[in-house]
Amino acid sequence: MSAPAMPCDPHEIGSLFLFEKLTPEQLGRLCAEGRVERFEPGPVYTEGEPATCFYVMIEGTVVLYRRVGGDDVEVSRTSQRGVYAGAMQAYLGDRVPQTYNNSMRVTEPTRFFVLPAQSFADIMQEWFPMAAHLLEGLFFGSKNTQRAVGQRERLLALGSLSAGLTHELNNPAAAAVRATAALRERVGKMRHKLAIIARGPYSREALASLIEIQERTAERVAKAPVLSPLEASDREDELADWLDDHGIPEGWRIAPTFVQAGLDTDWLEQVAATVAEDILPGAVGWLNYTVETELLMDEIDDSTNRISHLVDAAKQYAQLDRAAHREVDVHELLDSTLLMLSGKIGPRVRVVKEYDRSLPEVPAYPAELNQVWTNLIDNAVAAIASTGGDGDGDGTLTVRTAREGDRLLVEFRDTGPGVPDDIRSRIFDPFFTTKPVGEGTGLGLDISWRIVVNKHHGSLQVESVPGDTRFQVLLPLTAAPESGTESDTESGTETAAETMTGSMTGTTIAEEPT
Repeated sequence: MSAPAMPCDPHEIGSLFLFEKLTPEQLGRLCAEGRVERFEPGPVYTEGEPATCFYVMIEGTVVLYRRVGGDDVEVSRTSQRGVYAGAMQAYLGDRVPQTYNNSMRVTEPTRFFVLPAQSFADIMQEWFPMAAHLLEGLFFGSKNTQRAVGQRERLLALGSLSAGLTHELNNPAAAAVRATAALRERVGKMRHKLAIIARGPYSREALASLIEIQERTAERVAKAPVLSPLEASDREDELADWLDDHGIPEGWRIAPTFVQAGLDTDWLEQVAATVAEDILPGAVGWLNYTVETELLMDEIDDSTNRISHLVDAAKQYAQLDRAAHREVDVHELLDSTLLMLSGKIGPRVRVVKEYDRSLPEVPAYPAELNQVWTNLIDNAVAAIASTGGDGDGDGTLTVRTAREGDRLLVEFRDTGPGVPDDIRSRIFDPFFTTKPVGEGTGLGLDISWRIVVNKHHGSLQVESVPGDTRFQVLLPLTAAPESGTESDTESGTETAAETMTGSMTGTTIAEEPT
């Protein structure tokens, strides 16, 4: 709480680094239009309130907070004389929302020079017109640049995802094409074999028995057990020996197909007991075509199901035909993103899922959460790749979900080299990147931070040591009051750096440059 205004000494005001180059007349005007106030420990202003004043600390200690979800998180604490905060964008007028971007408290009796926002704006425009124009251009230019680069990053991500999806779709599509061509060939041979059987001296009863065996064989294929390589090899040898013993030509070629279909020597003994010895070779050949066609149809079915699954995953990832905000199962979002990025992840990165499936659904913007997962997975894969001398290292990506109090945790853990201590505080700043020129825009983590914090009222943090880096997303389990629009993650919301302007990082009170 502030006390009544105190005398304003131009000499004292002039000793602050922000005003040290001003003339006595300018200092006199500052004291005439502003005031000195002493605040007892407690709040000075609160985030979101109209920004009515510009504060410069004369003596004391100030602490800045940001609202993250339902909590006020401390982001800066200092006792340096001359630090400033408050209505720092007043000179931009009504072109930007004039509200406080943070909350400020004092922890001990603290004196401020307090200048009304309108006076600050007038003085900036009158005393420093060129600087005001430059700052104005920098502010809006930075926003335009960020919007353009953010759009480019989304297009690059879309291109990467499209390439991965095309690669993933190509495999089952090519398999379906090959299987269809082979099926056409087998059906043609089956028709030829049927014509031979029809012209042969077979009784109606023998043909009926053969057709019955064919039906039971097809049923057997559908229930074929999965054998180990050793078991399959042993069974192939047994079947090949049986076929040779019964005068079936090229038994070694037929045996693997029968094994894949789940047939064994007991089954062949049943076939031999059902048909006459003279038509056994023809019957076995007929059954071989039956098995091959069934297996090929299974392969086509599997391939087309795989394509359908990929298309569903793409729709899930893009959230087509879905509500913008709804209750979601984060595991579905994670799985669709991992599938969409599987081509980029590659075979050298082992993906481990540690999901707590008992977690409830959470209120979220699913398409934007998928963007967060994409950015974090992409960074993890890049970190793992950097561990190899050729830029193609091996490692493990672990995706874990858990409950932490009233929030849901989604953690991405990689075995890369880690985030160095000297840059850890800057990784969420816009345009900051450790990737080579041309490979990173520096907006992935900034966009992710804004989606999680501004849009979902959650938190995004990192813990890192070499070989164990963990990006942790914490989302509230219940809906918070709506505070943003769709533009929040594009141009309508300040970045982490803009909300707390400072000389060192995006989360410090503005101090004297060093």
